[in-house]
Amino acid sequence: MERNAILVGVNLKNNQEEFEYSMEELENLAEACDVNVLAEITQNLNQINKSHYIGKGKIQELAALMEEKDANLVIFDDELSPSQIRNLESELDCEVIDRTMLILAIFAERAKTRESQLQVEVARLKYMLPRLVGMRESLGRQGGGSGLKNRGAGETKLELDRRKIEEKIAKLSKELENLVAQRKTQRKQRHKNEIPVVSLVGYTNVGKSTIMNAMLEALGNSEEKQVFEKNMLFATLETAVRKIALPNNKSFLLTDTVGFINKLPHHLVKAFRSTLEEVTEADLLIHVVDFSNPNHEEQRKLTNKVLAEIGVTDIPILYVYNKAELMNEDLPQIQGEDVYISAKNRIGIEELTQQISKRIFIDYVQCDLLIPYSEGDIVSYFSEHGHVLSTEYEEGGTKLRVECKKAAAKKFHEYVVNEVRII
Repeated sequence: MERNAILVGVNLKNNQEEFEYSMEELENLAEACDVNVLAEITQNLNQINKSHYIGKGKIQELAALMEEKDANLVIFDDELSPSQIRNLESELDCEVIDRTMLILAIFAERAKTRESQLQVEVARLKYMLPRLVGMRESLGRQGGGSGLKNRGAGETKLELDRRKIEEKIAKLSKELENLVAQRKTQRKQRHKNEIPVVSLVGYTNVGKSTIMNAMLEALGNSEEKQVFEKNMLFATLETAVRKIALPNNKSFLLTDTVGFINKLPHHLVKAFRSTLEEVTEADLLIHVVDFSNPNHEEQRKLTNKVLAEIGVTDIPILYVYNKAELMNEDLPQIQGEDVYISAKNRIGIEELTQQISKRIFIDYVQCDLLIPYSEGDIVSYFSEHGHVLSTEYEEGGTKLRVECKKAAAKKFHEYVVNEVRII
């Protein structure tokens, strides 16, 4: 059945610009769930109506609009309480959902790996748990299936028993813990290998995956390493990790993570905490902003707010303003800590890579070494693990001028013939 919806929003903060943006975003979320948005109703309130979220007059106005537009669904811009959903469905005699349900539905549809599927299902079940009693049949369905509230999945009138849901949450959480443990082991190994980690963060659909693919392409990596990219909300839910090998023998790991959104459901933040931990252990964050979006400053602030909530406080941030070609900017551009690029058109990728290198390879030094001819394996070591700037053959051995990690210079300090200087 075609889903035709009326959107409902309440402006509590009296910030019209922020409220309008939130409603526009709600429409995009609805469209991502294949819902036809027919109209919207808004109300300015000092406080939420505890029983129905909106006032009685607005409910009557909403009911009349639904009849006029032949709508069969109402979507609210905030998370509703169980009693509010029950009361509204009773008054309007139709299905009522909120922003959280929409986001959960999109996540369920986009999840591809076992870990992300478990994360979404745990979040969905935790959201449903207090909402079991008196909810309409669409929420009472059980089983697999993806899409809006598991549409089409399972029996139509099955009342989910609280104990069964709790047991299912416990079972899925245990499986998730095992996958999280594997991820932690992988992170420990990376830390042991001393490879810097750079994380792409930002609002959903700002071009993080496109930037990762552009960097892989620019440095001659194979197409198999490319990550999925598409112009849609939450195209990426799985954390992708790719090794970026630079021509000077330096390398770093680039991670692409789930995008953020306004009013991201706390159940999802909690479920995806293990994925987001990739961000908390990074050496540098690349905060990608869609410069062409009129609300990009609001999106930037919201992303920083979510980062603070998950414990990111003292990691250096490089701001990358993507899609800048749509604003007729001269590209590429570097202004202090900001880089302006066009990932789609592959403009500014080299400059971005240089800015990343400047910030993460701070433990590198430049030095001259004189290595006896009998120690050819040391020359090979620096050829593989450092950047050899020059090679001379002298009576006493091979003289190298190299850029390398401080640890490598310290390891072979007996062959260093000049003062080591930080570059």
